[in-house]
Amino acid sequence: PKPQEPTTIEGLSLYPNPVTNGKVYISSKNDLEKEIIVFDILGKKVIQTHLSSKELNVSDLIPGVYIIKIYEQDASATRKLIIR
Repeated sequence: PKPQEPTTIEGLSLYPNPVTNGKVYISSKNDLEKEIIVFDILGKKVIQTHLSSKELNVSDLIPGVYIIKIYEQDASATRKLIIR
């Protein structure tokens, strides 16, 4: 059997992107608890947290481009996150 494709998170939205005020909102159709991992462009992990609300505080991050990985139940998504 071929390996199962990772499920993508249904109805995922990430806003605002670029982030301008140090907060990014992450919502999905099911709005379950999510595990969030943020990497800088060098692949260094800069945030790892569990999110039970929609609001992720990224005010500690310096402006730039980041990769955000979002896990919800058995689904995951990867997005580019821009911080101004």
